[in-house]
Amino acid sequence: MIRVSLFMTVLIDCIAILLMIAADQFSKFFIVRHFALGQKLTVIPGFFAITNVRNTGAGFSILTDQTAFLSLVSIAAVIALIYLLSKERSAVTRISYLLIIAGAAGNLIDRLRLGYVVDFLDFYIIGYDFPVFNIADSFITIGCVLLILINLKDIRHA
Repeated sequence: MIRVSLFMTVLIDCIAILLMIAADQFSKFFIVRHFALGQKLTVIPGFFAITNVRNTGAGFSILTDQTAFLSLVSIAAVIALIYLLSKERSAVTRISYLLIIAGAAGNLIDRLRLGYVVDFLDFYIIGYDFPVFNIADSFITIGCVLLILINLKDIRHA
């Protein structure tokens, strides 16, 4: 009985990760296929545009042109998070790990395949042109915010 439950948990986790990676990769494929590099389509004036850009760095373009280093860090992070996921029982923490794993893997695929990450979500927030990002970045951010909230809740209840 416990093996079936463990098997189903692992299967569901793998399917969730693969679906998130597929959504990320499909969105990037669509952008590259239908938008020239640098092309911008304003969706909501003054708030949101779709812009095809290449990012050879990490978030906010830090560590630009450090593809090999960023790839190694991504691989290490995915391995560590898979290990943590295998030990975790909290559903919300597991979801956080799944989001971060899928996001890191989605961007890693770009780095290994293309040498850069395809970014395209371009927001303007209170007049600030926020750095362009992608769906994988969103998964990572949501997963990290969930982990922070979980840990803040745990600290308050300690």
